[in-house]
Amino acid sequence: MKKYNFYAGPAILPAAVIEQLAQGVLNFNGSGLSVAEISHRSSDFTHVMQESRRLVREILQVPDTHEVLFITGGSTHHFAMIPMNFLAKKAAYINTGHWSNKAVEYAQCYGNAEIVASSQDAQFSYIPQNMNIPQDADYCYLTSNNTIYGTQFQQYPACGAVPLVADMCSDIFSKRIDVAQFALIHASAQKNLGAAGTSLVIIDREWAQRNKPRPIPEIFDYAAHIAKASVLNTAAVLSVYSCYLTLQWIAARGLAVIEQDNIAKAAYLYHFLDNSSLFTPRIQGKENRSLMNVVFDIKNPDLEATCLQYAQQHDIVGIKGYKTVGGFRASLYNAMDMEGVQHLVEVLQSFEQKNA
Repeated sequence: MKKYNFYAGPAILPAAVIEQLAQGVLNFNGSGLSVAEISHRSSDFTHVMQESRRLVREILQVPDTHEVLFITGGSTHHFAMIPMNFLAKKAAYINTGHWSNKAVEYAQCYGNAEIVASSQDAQFSYIPQNMNIPQDADYCYLTSNNTIYGTQFQQYPACGAVPLVADMCSDIFSKRIDVAQFALIHASAQKNLGAAGTSLVIIDREWAQRNKPRPIPEIFDYAAHIAKASVLNTAAVLSVYSCYLTLQWIAARGLAVIEQDNIAKAAYLYHFLDNSSLFTPRIQGKENRSLMNVVFDIKNPDLEATCLQYAQQHDIVGIKGYKTVGGFRASLYNAMDMEGVQHLVEVLQSFEQKNA
């Protein structure tokens, strides 16, 4: 029986990608070997890595000034790597929730991580505007989409001469972006890009090769990963292969089509929540709402557990809100189609009618 997977991450993958990945685990390219056991330096995997990097360039129109990398680990890994490589005196951080707050915590191990804007005063329910970025900052860091609180940057701040760095873990490949605006983008694979285990980094090549503010091991040096074409150490072969298959799926659909689909899916769910007598969206300001993670509450908290059980009985999984905020969360990543969103709304409407 089909399950409707709304987990925030690890999250839904396209059905076609799962089928191809399963076949590759059994017999990769007719080699008689599993993709999980081939050498990361074999010609077969070298092709996968090169094609994955090429597809990222093609889909996002990455300029020649930037390098595309796949680095083993997740986004938390880059919370530390970024200040290791680039924080000399002061970095500007925009705090919009749990993950940007954690990035600040990691950066403070290496220097002054100054919070230049924050929405903590309203429980991270909005994206700060009209922020003043210190022009002597080594870089400015933001989290583009907030999976826990359900907010998302619709426009990115103008930072002047300050390099802009973004954690795009949860909305990479969900819409078109101007990569040239960023000195570095990092995104772990577990939402719109393959299975967990690797992270995508798009980085300004010249910035990566600047003198480091401190001695760091080679494995944490972005320039070293550029020099070794993403195979400085043993790559996360299975995860990168899943990214390769997902990138093919994205390229076949087209990013502009995916972006419009994501807008339509989110609009459908928000419309129901805005007009519901039982449910209410957590984020009231429409200009702040995430298209990827729709966070909502039930007006009668005593019904929360019953609603979760009702949803599960109707093959819906993953809508329980994050442990620190409660409520509900439906993640509408690329692989979630409109039919799945419609099913969720139908189930919520049915529960509302039964408990009006």
